[in-house]
Amino acid sequence: MSTMTLFHGPLSPFVRKVMVVLHETAQLDRVALQPVNISPVSGDEQLNQGNPIGKIPALRLEDGTVLHDSRVICEYLDCQHVGTPLIPREGSARWRRMTLASQADAIMDAAVSTRYETFLRPQDKRWDGWVAAQSEKIRRSLANLEREHLAELASGFDIAAIGVACALGYLDLRQPEFGWRAQQPGLAAWYAEVIKRPSMVATAPAA
Repeated sequence: MSTMTLFHGPLSPFVRKVMVVLHETAQLDRVALQPVNISPVSGDEQLNQGNPIGKIPALRLEDGTVLHDSRVICEYLDCQHVGTPLIPREGSARWRRMTLASQADAIMDAAVSTRYETFLRPQDKRWDGWVAAQSEKIRRSLANLEREHLAELASGFDIAAIGVACALGYLDLRQPEFGWRAQQPGLAAWYAEVIKRPSMVATAPAA
């Protein structure tokens, strides 16, 4: 029985991250999905209740409390199941994995910002320098993942690996020309395996 409501946009990589966590922790049946269609200039009145910034994902709990920001929601959900935690509960491992998850979020942020700039902003007002800067952030982050974090990502499908997988999926969806696989073959090989997971298959966005 659903006891929570997730305000949901299926193309958002941050929403997808929450959905993957729900699948991986076997909590999907606890959550009703509430679709919303928002943009930086268009909100949703119901979403704004208890969530004044109007961002997705947002999770309304049974008592009416609303959690927003995917990091907050994922950590909450990770405390609600009895399986292996997706986020280490303590020690240096916790901070390493949360920092790597934050890096994945930063890739998503840069990719979403690029999408807004190149798709929503009128063409005569687009800022090419902004787009180039976001692309450089993404390229630096992917190079770092390839160079320093492949073994960590391969060690288990935890919150960091989920975030990176969702970030790469969003790049493929919105910037298929980005060509990251040629520069990060190790990351590409890792991703080719994790996208076969049932949670990734079930949450794959359709353009």
